[in-house]
Amino acid sequence: MKVLLINNCHWRRGGSETVYFGTAELLQKAGHEVVFLGMEDVKNIHTNQPEYFVKRGNALKNMVAYFANGEAARVIEAVVKKEKPDIAHAHLMWGGMTAAIIPVLHKYGVPLVHTAHDYRMVCPAYTFRNGCGEICECCKGGHYISCIKKRCGKGSLVQSILMAAEMVYRNKKWHPARTIDGIIYVSQFAKNKHEEMDSRFSKVKNMVLYNCTQQHKDKEKGRGDYFLYYGRLSYEKGVEQAIDAFKQLPLQKLKVVGTGPLEESLKQKAMGCKNIEFLGFKTGTELHDLVRNAQFVIVPSQWYENNPMTIVEAYSFGTPVIGSNMGGIPEIIKEGATGFVYQHDKIESLIYAINSAVKISNDAYFQMTKMAQNFYDKIFSDKEYANKLLKFYGEVIEDFKNGK
Repeated sequence: MKVLLINNCHWRRGGSETVYFGTAELLQKAGHEVVFLGMEDVKNIHTNQPEYFVKRGNALKNMVAYFANGEAARVIEAVVKKEKPDIAHAHLMWGGMTAAIIPVLHKYGVPLVHTAHDYRMVCPAYTFRNGCGEICECCKGGHYISCIKKRCGKGSLVQSILMAAEMVYRNKKWHPARTIDGIIYVSQFAKNKHEEMDSRFSKVKNMVLYNCTQQHKDKEKGRGDYFLYYGRLSYEKGVEQAIDAFKQLPLQKLKVVGTGPLEESLKQKAMGCKNIEFLGFKTGTELHDLVRNAQFVIVPSQWYENNPMTIVEAYSFGTPVIGSNMGGIPEIIKEGATGFVYQHDKIESLIYAINSAVKISNDAYFQMTKMAQNFYDKIFSDKEYANKLLKFYGEVIEDFKNGK
């Protein structure tokens, strides 16, 4: 099978790109061919596989391309004619490749699978957060004017208008529920939320497939004397809440790994707290060792997080997790077995979870690490992921051929 993998970014920007590149590796290991299509960028990673990139235009062209990227449509037509893929699998495509590529794929008999890493198909701002950072579902039923009224585009009126207008245009011309042949949701929560916001998604062939990563059993799991947050330092990730909690727990250490727009303000908030340490951006062996030896990884998300790679990765090392009760997080934390779930808007709930984690005996703790690893093997292993993905590809291809 030859698979055309599509993503706006062809570099490791975040969890979606980790899954995008990881999917390519799994497909190649299984003996399938992979072709990449991404947007042109100096940060792009070059692989040993066929790669094609869509050039970006000037500001005016980019604004037009935000709605319908004609250049992406032209490039993908050339790619499909040359490579003749059996199926296309898009990860992040809205606002970059855009839905303009879909009719081209169908013209040449190529079905499209899309992984919904966020909520862009039902929320113009893709996170269900308004301009004030509050959870918001006011666009339900197509009321996208709410995006403008609530300044959901990061508080910007212009950006909010563009987002709402793009949603209206896309749904009128290429509604995803009408044009995408198969949708992969990375949590049951995401599937339910899409169908709740727009019932048309319930009629699209779909599956729930949790993200995966490679397991790390090369070194023994330790129980360090610190808790770990790693990821983007931004409002929706809830790092500020974690810092507030550890300011009230001076005997417990928090290590913060990552960069982002809140980095400086978070450092100011933690100033004078000897138990809170900022380590900056880490990757590779250095990051792996931090995750492996952490007592717990903390995922304090304040938005409908889908299927955080940090939880999947933590389990791959056997490290249990403390996570908020947002989005798909509660689905992948077995309370008291692989970690603890806390009430996202109550700091006392997070503090209680941290104290509960500290009180666990070593015997009970290492039993918990085994359960985390077992849960990983059952739900998040790359073998499990590849088998389910390939089966879904086959079903989508068959349905497409039969006109379903």
